[in-house]
Amino acid sequence: MNIFKFNPKLDVYQSLIDEAVKNLHDLTQEIRHKELMDTVSDLRDRIREPFMFVVVGEVKAGKSSFINALLQADREICKVAPMPMTDTIQQILYGPEETEVFINPYFKRIFVPAEILKEIAIVDTPGTNTIVAHHQEITERFIPSSDLIVFVFEAKNPYRQSAWDFFDYIKEEWRKKVIFVLQQKDLMTASDLAINIQGVKDYAQKKGLNQALVFPTSAKLEIEKSYDESGFIPLRLFINDNILKGKAPFIKLFNNLSTAQNINERIYQGILDRKEQYIYDLNFRNDIKKTLDEQESKSKSQVNTLVDNLLAAYDRAALKTEKELDAGLGVFTMVRRSVMSVFSKGSSVKDWLSGVLSNLEKDLQIELQSKLSGGITDIADNVQQMGKIIDLKIRNSRTILRDNHELFAEIAERRANVFRDLQDAFTTFLNKSENFSQADMFPGNEKLAPQIAGGTGMGIVGIVLAAITKGTIFDVTGGVISGLGFLFAGALAVFQKKKFMDSFKKEINKGRNELESEVQSKLNDYIIQIRKKIESSFNEFDGLLQYEEAQLKKLDLSHDKIKSDLSKLESELKQYAL
Repeated sequence: MNIFKFNPKLDVYQSLIDEAVKNLHDLTQEIRHKELMDTVSDLRDRIREPFMFVVVGEVKAGKSSFINALLQADREICKVAPMPMTDTIQQILYGPEETEVFINPYFKRIFVPAEILKEIAIVDTPGTNTIVAHHQEITERFIPSSDLIVFVFEAKNPYRQSAWDFFDYIKEEWRKKVIFVLQQKDLMTASDLAINIQGVKDYAQKKGLNQALVFPTSAKLEIEKSYDESGFIPLRLFINDNILKGKAPFIKLFNNLSTAQNINERIYQGILDRKEQYIYDLNFRNDIKKTLDEQESKSKSQVNTLVDNLLAAYDRAALKTEKELDAGLGVFTMVRRSVMSVFSKGSSVKDWLSGVLSNLEKDLQIELQSKLSGGITDIADNVQQMGKIIDLKIRNSRTILRDNHELFAEIAERRANVFRDLQDAFTTFLNKSENFSQADMFPGNEKLAPQIAGGTGMGIVGIVLAAITKGTIFDVTGGVISGLGFLFAGALAVFQKKKFMDSFKKEINKGRNELESEVQSKLNDYIIQIRKKIESSFNEFDGLLQYEEAQLKKLDLSHDKIKSDLSKLESELKQYAL
């Protein structure tokens, strides 16, 4: 809570920032990321807390002594001993009386009536080289809400790896303001100390921090009241000029805004990764549709070619019969047949017409059968190719959003499961012959289904296509022969020739139209049915795409609003914090 209110606008900005951070917290809940939810929740809880120093460094670097000296305490607020003493996170706050409150086994609050604590709070952490997991976890939870990170090194050796590794985490993850303290400077010569001061500056610069602030101090000299030699005067001047004098609450709010913006942008980078996967998947799905469109169109074109060839063969057989009838229905020919039928069995007009009909039937069978084989093979190859291409595209699909993604591991895992199910389902689909020979795939000719035998999976397509086509041709040509049989039975008089020939042509054209319509529709229907079955394999994947589209739109809107609100507040707060 605030000890003093230095500006009437403080409460206003605290409320505005609280609302913006609440929206950010809602966003972390939306993406279901527990670590960020906790971080933002802590950030929101600390909006009204004092400016917070977080003191870090390795065990025995002198952190506790440094804090005691900074507080100018007449006793040890933070325990100092030859062995490591700080086994908990300690947050030191202003209080009228000195008290300790244990929040949990790894974290406690110490209230101290020190003047400087009216504007700042100090967090003392265990060594960066400690191995207790809870220490690291809680320390890292304080970092996002911190306002200044104080790295304490032993002056004689400021290159401890664990501390610099933690610096990398702070610098890369949270971009917090950092200062360095070289403790126990009284144990070094001035020249050696100067070398190490420059060494820290150089090391920090290599890690991306230019013009690092380094304060050599001696807690021992400060406690002994050797103020001019302890090195704490420059440090206190820095704190006084840059943090105190009523600026601390606004700087804290400004830092909170910066942290909130950082988190919002981290989320946005995750959203971009998620969006990249969505766009890839959407393009993948559109490519599947395009491939199916192209293969369906190609198969239908092959059906048209087959039908054209069948009709040409049909027309040849029909024309041959038409010429034979036209010649045989002449006056003298009919009279001669009538006379001969008296003396010779099988020479009647009826016998002749029966022979013509039989020849037509044979010609149709020969002509149509010769055109089927190649056409069916081409269509079957293309239908099978359609399945193989889709299978290959599924197998070669890229995964961009991995299941170890910082923010969206859960979504990545869900997508991976959906895609794995798609791949397994499609492989199973291709290998099951019943998927290509079920009765519902033969509209109006369901009797074919149980007659189809042999082959597995897509290998059965050629057999199915041949069965559909042969069955249809048999039905149509059988109908034509039957219809002509009735016609021929009534053709007994010469004067009926024109009427007879007109009726013949009409019956032939009827059969031709039926052949065209039936073969084309049945083959096209079969191709469409297979296309639909392939498409149905993608139902779950399509559902995922719809979900992702809606979610990404929602996340984009939330991010954009938070970004706008935070930027506006940042612009307004600059006049008070900088």
